[in-house]
Amino acid sequence: MTHPGDPGYAAARREATTRGPDASAEPVDGAGASGRRRPWTLRRRLLVIVASLLVAVSAVVGVVSVAVFHSSSVARLDANLDSAISRANVAIAGQPPGFPGNPDEAPSLVLNVPGQEAGTLAALVPDDGEPRAGYITEEGRVLDLPQHLAQKLAAVPADGEPHSIKVGDLGDYRALAVQEAEWDRVSIVLALPLAEVDAATSQLAITISIVALAGLAVALGLGSLIVTRALSPLARVTATAQRVSELPLDRGDVALAERVDVDDDGTEVGRLGSAFNRMLGHVASALTAREQSEQKVRRFVADASHELRTPLASIRGYAELTRLHGGELPEDVVHALSRIESESVRMTELVEDLLLLARLDEGRELVHSEVDLRALVVDAVGDAQAAGPDHEWSVDAAESPVVVSGDDARLRQVLANLLANARLHTPAGTAVTARLTKADGRARLDIVDDGPGIDEGLRDRLFERFARGDASRSRRAGSTGLGLAIVRAVVEAQHGTVSVESKPGRTVFTVELPLAAASVG
Repeated sequence: MTHPGDPGYAAARREATTRGPDASAEPVDGAGASGRRRPWTLRRRLLVIVASLLVAVSAVVGVVSVAVFHSSSVARLDANLDSAISRANVAIAGQPPGFPGNPDEAPSLVLNVPGQEAGTLAALVPDDGEPRAGYITEEGRVLDLPQHLAQKLAAVPADGEPHSIKVGDLGDYRALAVQEAEWDRVSIVLALPLAEVDAATSQLAITISIVALAGLAVALGLGSLIVTRALSPLARVTATAQRVSELPLDRGDVALAERVDVDDDGTEVGRLGSAFNRMLGHVASALTAREQSEQKVRRFVADASHELRTPLASIRGYAELTRLHGGELPEDVVHALSRIESESVRMTELVEDLLLLARLDEGRELVHSEVDLRALVVDAVGDAQAAGPDHEWSVDAAESPVVVSGDDARLRQVLANLLANARLHTPAGTAVTARLTKADGRARLDIVDDGPGIDEGLRDRLFERFARGDASRSRRAGSTGLGLAIVRAVVEAQHGTVSVESKPGRTVFTVELPLAAASVG
């Protein structure tokens, strides 16, 4: 018995034809999505935040420590500079008033003093003459400084405050200039090197940096372990959600026993796990109630369909008996009886379809045997050619058998429904090809036609029961609107798949079934 499927299919195909070939083009959403960087995980964010805080704190502590150390070191150097000035004043106090007779020996007066450090620079700067400068070597000798370096010392203001200066190639110094009371119009300048202070400061900065980096590495290692342990309940929630997402919740009696192994200890993660478990319990209860309701509906449909078969057969039988009565009947009575008979046939087909779908929904196994799908395709195309001689029918299949494990009668019904759809919902002259191939342990059947195509809005719900392309309930006499729904139910009951691809000028219904062991390879 052939059931051509959705009667609104033809209207949908005609509408797709009027829209033109561009109507099937779909916009590409999120074309640049693949180029976007994946978002960071919570674990990575926490580690980055902890590392950033550690780096910031370490940087602040390091900078402050180095600055304080350098400032205190310079303060100690300034104190040493004051002591050097005091020792120089003691040496000058023993000299006669006025500028010394030999200016070249003037720096030695303030440098050849017990307690003066190696590397100390000294200069005597008269108001009206060339300055004289010298320095103490590492061996304790006093040597003269070149005149251009003496000018560097002479430039230090005699305000009694230490100043940082650069003395040529000798480096940075801390210098102090004072007006000498014993000698009129003469300033004395002493300078101590900053090399040791700078070296100690640099060493401290390097040490703090190394310690900070080592501490950061240790903190990241320990932080990674702590964060991973703290987020382990979230990993369990994710794993449970993944397992639930893989459960077949769309049909059948759902046993949703998955739960998250986490205690509600008052923490955020604990409350999340507890809430997730309560949600799963609620979903399980809802699915159970839904399944019970669907079972009641399926039982009602099955029982009603079964009970309607007998009265429909009686109506049809009495109509045929009355029409075959020997006496003459009025023409309107004959017409009424023929209509009763044809409608009873249509109602019987609908009842049979509903009963079949109800049985498949209940999970009743079909009769499985080895079936030569190629022979079924040849027979079905021959029947379709007889029913629709205004179409061009062809078979594209190899000569060798294609054996699948399935129900012979139901597979014939699948083929008849698919070919009837191509015949009823395409205009005369349409070429319809049944192509049969096998690969990877599966048989593939393609029903291809060059008709107007299927409307995109109808394509997604084409295999639903009573799916309509318009508001009418039937557009072809004898159609029940369940043909494609039966195709999908029968194919899936035999562990196969069915799909459709359509655009103006080409529509392909594809059925894939597992091959029988004898036909594999």
